[in-house]
Amino acid sequence: MDEKDQFLPKLPLDEWVESFVDFLTSYFSVFFDSITTGIEWINEGLVSLLQIGPPIVLIIVIALIAWWVVNWKIALFSLIGLGLVDNLGYWPETIETITLIIMSVLISFIIGVPLGIWMSQKHTVQSVITPILDFMQTMPAFVYLIPAVVFFGLGVVPGVIATIIFSMPPTVRLTNLGIRQVDEELVEASNAFGSTAGQRLTKVQIPLAMPTIMAGVNQTIMLSLSMVVIASLVGAPGLGTIVYRAVTQVNIGMGFEGGIALVILAMILDRITQGANTK
Repeated sequence: MDEKDQFLPKLPLDEWVESFVDFLTSYFSVFFDSITTGIEWINEGLVSLLQIGPPIVLIIVIALIAWWVVNWKIALFSLIGLGLVDNLGYWPETIETITLIIMSVLISFIIGVPLGIWMSQKHTVQSVITPILDFMQTMPAFVYLIPAVVFFGLGVVPGVIATIIFSMPPTVRLTNLGIRQVDEELVEASNAFGSTAGQRLTKVQIPLAMPTIMAGVNQTIMLSLSMVVIASLVGAPGLGTIVYRAVTQVNIGMGFEGGIALVILAMILDRITQGANTK
């Protein structure tokens, strides 16, 4: 390193971060263990529930949901697509991937929607949370895996946590955006009728913002699917492990099959959530 490069000493940012992580692991280990136990218990329960009966039963159920929510074409695609995944022998991994996505999206929705509502009501909150969301979306997803492994060990839990952090911002942003875009005249009309802030929010703003909120949920689902392969690096089960194994073994055929299974699942979830948005 040149002398001019040494004029200002390097900030020990890495040491500060590691000290903070050490502090958390030392004093909040019980908290992290509780989260690990809870997520593992829910994961095992969902996997067991979805694996009840032969695969064709769940495939038909998903196809019927697609028919009801969207149309018969998407239902037929779901039937053929998931049938192909089962035929390729990746049904257990598909169930594990669906479970990971369900948990990640539900937790993102439970946390993200209230945050988005809070942002829509307070400009100060929006100015504070927006940079945090920017940080969450622009930080490379691989970086989230490091503290997740330190706090929660290997397995499905760090995969779920990293997926939540990476995929939650669209739900928060679009909830905030949808509520703020509600016609101001409608808000003023509700105020004129003597509505309280809670009534205005629950009976006017949130119902009118629901299409935008559901668009955020759709984006969260898609981002969750994009994290499946990355989460497999820390032991998260599912279709990501198939793709990761194919990469390490340079097995083009296996990688193509795993990728096709992920694409089919992504298309089905995308069409169903978009259909639910238009209902």
